[in-house]
Amino acid sequence: MADIRPFQAYRPAKGLEEKIAALPYDVYNREEAREQVQGNPLSFLNIDRPETQFPEDADMYAPEVYEKAHELLWNMIDKGQFVQEDKPVYYLYELTMKGRVQTGIVACASVDDYCNQVIKKHENTRAEKELDRIRHVETCQAQTGPIFLAYRKNEALQEIIAQTKKKTALYDFTTEDDIIHRVWVIDEAEKIETMQKTFSDINQIYIADGHHRCASAVKVGLKKREQHPDYTGKEEFNYFLSVLFADEELMIMDYNRVVKDLNQLSEEAFLEKMEKKYDVISRNRECVKPGKKGQLSMLLGDTWYLMQIKKEYQSSHPVDGLDVALLQNLILAPVLGIEDPKTDKRIDFVGGIRGMKELEKRVATDSKVAFAMYPTSIHELFDVADANLLMPPKSTWFEPKLRSGLFIHAIEE
Repeated sequence: MADIRPFQAYRPAKGLEEKIAALPYDVYNREEAREQVQGNPLSFLNIDRPETQFPEDADMYAPEVYEKAHELLWNMIDKGQFVQEDKPVYYLYELTMKGRVQTGIVACASVDDYCNQVIKKHENTRAEKELDRIRHVETCQAQTGPIFLAYRKNEALQEIIAQTKKKTALYDFTTEDDIIHRVWVIDEAEKIETMQKTFSDINQIYIADGHHRCASAVKVGLKKREQHPDYTGKEEFNYFLSVLFADEELMIMDYNRVVKDLNQLSEEAFLEKMEKKYDVISRNRECVKPGKKGQLSMLLGDTWYLMQIKKEYQSSHPVDGLDVALLQNLILAPVLGIEDPKTDKRIDFVGGIRGMKELEKRVATDSKVAFAMYPTSIHELFDVADANLLMPPKSTWFEPKLRSGLFIHAIEE
């Protein structure tokens, strides 16, 4: 039974939403974040990446850096640049990318549901990345970046979404990357009650993206319970900011791989080893994207190879049968010597949003081989999570990205 409840968000004052909304903190490196905030004093990235307010050589994890995030956030609230809803509500957040529309429900999800695996993960987290967001949430006393959750399509929720979208949107703006963002408020008591009841009948919700933000929010909530032994479970720190999408709404893009060397093999010798595990469907100078599960496209030298996994290596196992796992277990580890793709500096990962041209650029400059993958499906993600297993690193790339700064969840009054 999922506890997905309405909340009183702090949100941008009308007219400031486009200036405030920012891509998630973790899509930028330090230099890129600094460049992005230049001349953009209202961008939420100033708060999400507060080291941008300090000299370039400053310790980005120093206490004063997180205190700066708190100062910037609450100054904006004090100035009325953020306003707070006068009662708990749900929101709809619609994103349109190249004509494709996806609509999520903005709400707060339960710490207990994460701990009890009603909210399921498919990825491990790294302690140092968690610690950064733990400090950020604790110091700001607010969750500033939503967790991207998914659920199996529900007709009752779809009906409320459809009804709500007939109204005039609260926010309606287009960002530099041509993504259209629209937000609606669901404040009718009857609809709120129906949505909360409907979610309570759902037993499985999945983290699509934002595992580190989620784990950090949960750990802050559990820590606050220790600080408040008389807690009731209804306090805001028992919940974390989320946007929930029906499975059919979501698009997962390919997450591709480039490798810097062939582990002392010639191109001919490496191709020979590939052909032991994959059948070559075609060879082309122009790229051909994989068209179905089991296929990948490989750029070796100046030739693209469309390849299909041999039947004897296919697997029905939720993890071992993933295309990214087959490549890792059959080629990257035994042939190229990449045992741990999370730490090996010889491999890099390229999100599908960058396109096939980026793979060609990498092979022309700093890599010897590129692999274009067929995208992992949302139901493969569900199957892995339902089996309490973990996907290989960099298995999914979700687009479009949710903007930070449109919804803030304060965890202490």
